[in-house]
Amino acid sequence: MSESADRGDRRAHRQNQAHPSAVARSTATRTGAGDHRGRVRADLALLTVAIVWGSTFAVQRVAAAHLGSFLYNGLRFLLGALALLPFVRRYGYRFSRAECRGGTLAGGILVAAAALQQAGLKYTSAGQAAFITGLYVVLVPLILALGWRELPHWSAWIASLTAVAGLFLLSAQGTLTLSLGDSLELAGAVAWATHVILIGKLAGRANPLRLSLVQYLVCGLLSTVLGLVFEFHTLGGLAASWWSVVYGGVLAVGLGFTLQVVGQKVAPPTDAAIILGLETVFAAFFGWLFLGEVLSPRQMLGCGLMFAGMLLAQAPAFVRARASPPAAVLGPRRDRMEAEPP
Repeated sequence: MSESADRGDRRAHRQNQAHPSAVARSTATRTGAGDHRGRVRADLALLTVAIVWGSTFAVQRVAAAHLGSFLYNGLRFLLGALALLPFVRRYGYRFSRAECRGGTLAGGILVAAAALQQAGLKYTSAGQAAFITGLYVVLVPLILALGWRELPHWSAWIASLTAVAGLFLLSAQGTLTLSLGDSLELAGAVAWATHVILIGKLAGRANPLRLSLVQYLVCGLLSTVLGLVFEFHTLGGLAASWWSVVYGGVLAVGLGFTLQVVGQKVAPPTDAAIILGLETVFAAFFGWLFLGEVLSPRQMLGCGLMFAGMLLAQAPAFVRARASPPAAVLGPRRDRMEAEPP
């Protein structure tokens, strides 16, 4: 290091010692801004998941006419695992205990959630099923409060109720009576909420790609075995729905569930559930775009309320970032070298 640079560093160090509060404010500002940017990226990842999952609604309905729910889910999750392998290879195949145990548990919950949702569609309308499944938006903070004694920020409750109100306006048709199909969908909503919470607990302690790979393999293998044992299939049915399996496996599973894990490394489970609940909004949009289904004014209002719920969920992080004081200019950024590891 040159003599002039060394003198500059010593001068900056003396300034930092003279103004420690300014250095702390500078570091806090960068931390708050970084947290906000990370939260925005996480929310965008989850929003992408909602778009992808919403686009698969029509595809899944086509597949349901040719394949049983277990075999369809099994094939698409195995295909999703296959699509993920090249990316996991970059990080190595040495799985941690959290990735193995957590991924196995998450995969088992996925089997139950996907099967209950598909089975319920045989006995109830699509609107009823969409609304009841979407109740995981409000079930997540409720389960966290009762099971883990974790009380979300008060704004999360308002955001959840706003999103559920929007989901009702968008999906519910007629009166809500609890039939067999509704009961299955409600059980599925509890399973989906549990999965969102579990991923939120695991995402910070595991590599997202390896964790995703384990849960895909577990869900795919279990669902395929159950489908071969308990369901009847024909080669014609497989041939007619191969493209549905590819679409669901590569996009809904390989991309969608992986981005869910990535997003939940930062986004709290309650907020993640609200954003993922926008799947219903995008399903309605793609139904209008590709199937000619027209949204009524009530349904459009429901879409608006769900987007409002998503924005409310982001409010605390945004307020914290805006409340950070401006950084002080203290010469060379020696404090940055000390506060941020390479």
